[in-house]
Amino acid sequence: MESTLNLLLADILPRVASIALFIAVGVALANLAVEFGAVEYIAVLSKPLTGPANLPDEVGTAILATATSPTAGYGMLAEYRESGLIDDLATLVAITVNTFFGFVQHIFTFYAPVLIPILGLEVGVMYVGARAGISLAITVVGILAGAALLSEENVDPTARPAADSGEEEAERSRRERVVSAAESTWSKLRTIVPRLAIVYALVAVLTARDAFDALFAGVETLTALVGLPPESAGVVGVFAIDTTSGAAAIAPQLGAPFTPQEAVTTMLIGGVVSFAFSTFKRSIPFQYGIWGPAFGTKVILVNTALKVGFIALTVVLLLI
Repeated sequence: MESTLNLLLADILPRVASIALFIAVGVALANLAVEFGAVEYIAVLSKPLTGPANLPDEVGTAILATATSPTAGYGMLAEYRESGLIDDLATLVAITVNTFFGFVQHIFTFYAPVLIPILGLEVGVMYVGARAGISLAITVVGILAGAALLSEENVDPTARPAADSGEEEAERSRRERVVSAAESTWSKLRTIVPRLAIVYALVAVLTARDAFDALFAGVETLTALVGLPPESAGVVGVFAIDTTSGAAAIAPQLGAPFTPQEAVTTMLIGGVVSFAFSTFKRSIPFQYGIWGPAFGTKVILVNTALKVGFIALTVVLLLI
């Protein structure tokens, strides 16, 4: 009982607080953008993405925000879906289009300052380039899906907050706009944060009790099947749990027994295997917290299918 309580206090509370903060920022930015009419200016930058995908201009604010904070971007999309501006299908398309911009944020916070120095320039750039190509391909799929599947029926312009006009608009002070945005943000957080905390706590307890060990069974068979060195199984296992540790594990083995292509392939397979672990540990709590179980499951399935599919294709290309 004591160890579970320590886990909740030391790990879960800080994690939930951090995510809640970023969600609050995202939702607040969405509300402020509407209150102050910033959407029409931001839309100019994102129009090449939202236009072909048949998404409303407001979604462009979330797409661009994702490059700074994926969590904030998701929070903004949740606000637009909750208001009825975009339906479920349009939200899934927007999430898919967001993929590359979420990756861009990680280049500056993780890949460039951490991973490339560990792996060295050649392997590091190869790996980051492969991940960039995968993310960009998924974004392109999202744009094409929006062009093919979305129409005016998936967007409800009447759900946009009605702007006051004339004298009423002039009378609304800056403080009143900020207060209105804050009230909308608080309403959203009261729904998201409790759900987020409950699911994260449940998953953390199950993980601490090794409930997910079976997810890594068969790794050695998989790496042998694609012709990788025997040492790759251990790297994949480490990489699946922690990317930095996995990179540190393979770095001393570059050149022998791993060629650069084999090293990148091993890390990509580690990424595929890690989806099973990260889905339970991070994706389910995060997505369920934002969207609820029903739509959150759809988001997880779409994200996982696209990422695993394009990673598998990249692995095949590297092994040819």
